Amino acid sequence: MIPLFRVPMSAQAPDAVAAVVASGQVGQGARVEQFERELADRIGNPHVATLNSATAGLHLALRLVRGSTPGGEVLTTPLTMEATNWTILANGLDIRWVDVDPATLNVDLDDLAEKITAKTRAIMIVHFAGYPVDLDRLHGVLDRAEAIHGHRPMVIEDCAHAWGATYRDVPLGNHGNISVFSFQAIKHLTCGDGGLIVLPNEDMHRRAKLLRWFGIDREGPNRLRNPPDVQEWGYKFHMSDINAAIGLANLSHSDEVLRRHRANAAYYDSRLAGVPGLTLTQRAPDRQSSFWIYPLQVDDRNGFVKRMDAAGVMVSQVHMRNDVHTCVRDYIDQLPALDVVDKRLVCIPVGWWVSDDQREYIVDTVDSGW
Repeated sequence: MIPLFRVPMSAQAPDAVAAVVASGQVGQGARVEQFERELADRIGNPHVATLNSATAGLHLALRLVRGSTPGGEVLTTPLTMEATNWTILANGLDIRWVDVDPATLNVDLDDLAEKITAKTRAIMIVHFAGYPVDLDRLHGVLDRAEAIHGHRPMVIEDCAHAWGATYRDVPLGNHGNISVFSFQAIKHLTCGDGGLIVLPNEDMHRRAKLLRWFGIDREGPNRLRNPPDVQEWGYKFHMSDINAAIGLANLSHSDEVLRRHRANAAYYDSRLAGVPGLTLTQRAPDRQSSFWIYPLQVDDRNGFVKRMDAAGVMVSQVHMRNDVHTCVRDYIDQLPALDVVDKRLVCIPVGWWVSDDQREYIVDTVDSGW
């Protein structure tokens, strides 16, 4: 069976972890600091803070922007991992669903524009499959909303799929928003588990670093003592040196992982374009996807899944729509585009482990059923 996911792990990672364990200093320390410096260089933004998961990053991002007044809502997509949206509930905020754009599987910016109100505290966008949302167009939507409502909601970019993705030749994490990356086991860059929050300014950066560890300053003169005062309580969201050591070992390795994902995706683009009963997602020249997954829309998904399974190719929808869960039934909305996409979406293996022969076999299998 050709798998849909595998863990990309550098051969240097075991020794890197062993060195940390032998040092006796395994919590947040020198390895975390080094990892953050190297991540900041890669992204091109110094305002970074590592965390124990991307979910913690999204939770923290909402804490940074929700304000002191209770209530309010966050505009978000249902087509994502539940972690994206459960952080909204965990912050005591309401969800307002935004429909998807079938061409990209990202949020429909027209529907988003219509749903921004004075109650909107934040906008959560997901770069689905690693394909960036049109951030300039989103900026224009927010300009108009600010003129109407006198308030500009903060954008939180869920970049869990999108390590290495660029918009207008600039890496995600540099477009004036809060961006959160995932270093979970099967992502392009893995720490075993972990995350990264990237902030648009130094004030938010300093606050994020405080809140990730109980509100206590880990960089000041009292970092190893009981704090004289905690002005704002925080969480235990920090990364350990063990996870940072894995990340450091994998950082350069992730370049080849990303290159191979893109090469396999380019092959699929060239071979699957125009196949009857199958729709590819959009490719715009101003952005470069990371292709963490390779989504298709197919007319007969059940038949497609059975055929691929029989051929030894693992396929899956990967993310089910979140808005059908009982815990969010109070937020039900009409999402006609998602209703169609949800019945057709399926992903095929695109990762670094897929060989030239295997990707040709996958294409031939996909094409043979129509």
